[in-house]
Amino acid sequence: MKLSDRKKKILQYVVDDYISTAQPVSSKSITEKYMKGISSATVRSELAGLEEMGYLNQLHTSSGRVPSIDAYKLYVSELMDKSKLTREETGLIRAAFNNHVDSLETVVKNAVDVISELTDYTSVAVASHSGKEKIVKIQIFRYKPTQALLLVLTENTLIRDKFIEIPENMTDAEIEDASRFMMKAFVGKALDEVLLTGKAICEEFASYREIFDGVMDAIEEYVERDNADVVIKGESKILNHDNLDGEKVKNFLSVITSKDKLKELLTESDENIEINIKIGGEDENVPKDCSIVSATYSASGVKVGTYGVIGPLRMDYQKVVSVLEGVGKVLEDIMKNKK
Repeated sequence: MKLSDRKKKILQYVVDDYISTAQPVSSKSITEKYMKGISSATVRSELAGLEEMGYLNQLHTSSGRVPSIDAYKLYVSELMDKSKLTREETGLIRAAFNNHVDSLETVVKNAVDVISELTDYTSVAVASHSGKEKIVKIQIFRYKPTQALLLVLTENTLIRDKFIEIPENMTDAEIEDASRFMMKAFVGKALDEVLLTGKAICEEFASYREIFDGVMDAIEEYVERDNADVVIKGESKILNHDNLDGEKVKNFLSVITSKDKLKELLTESDENIEINIKIGGEDENVPKDCSIVSATYSASGVKVGTYGVIGPLRMDYQKVVSVLEGVGKVLEDIMKNKK
């Protein structure tokens, strides 16, 4: 059955009020706070209709109503008002990233820090390993007689701590020559392009074939690996919110203590959706008492990670969405200006 405009507005008020107070919402509360021109009896009738349609639950016959999972789903898809960040909040986001975008690891850490601080929920991020990143610098240093340390600097990160095999009789001067050849051939090219064209030009590196193969393997491993660390901040913030019993806390902990599960929940999001909201209970991988709101960020066409917030079903979705959108916009602006 299609909801009337008045039913939609009343449902929005119920969800907003319940998110704000954590208390069941009565018809009297709605008329006093939001709809002073409408009688309590009319609102009570509309609430009964919404309950019959499955959007509201009544814990006790004498109590007010609380939103159902279907109510939250409709709320985030149609009813939720947009909210704007304050100037101070936007300033905090900019301060988190200014002069700190040279390393992808730093970007990820600062993003989860500021998202958790501004939302008061647990924040999580999974960094992306994009083949579109362009190589800025390549350096090779002798480590042992048959090993060298490879450093590949891209626009967004440093592929570091990668050791490659080298011939035992290779001199330091030859290692420096190999570094220069790699720089000339690969700097300014995207990682995908290097992998695509590498085999075609490998003959040019015949005298340094072992080093060349090591560099190509390191780049391929970086682009294709799927075991990126999941970064979490504010795990204990779930305790800052009301209406949490032992079972709800247990469900929440079952998500945030499994990095594999978190990564799957974030990376399976549709990247064409700016903000992805998973309401607990509608997604079998999300406990019914939790919700996950996530966003995938890109700068100049390069994906720099998926970031999200995990919280109770009674999450302040307006605030969370506004923070995620604000972080995405600031991060994209800063990284574009850096280039």
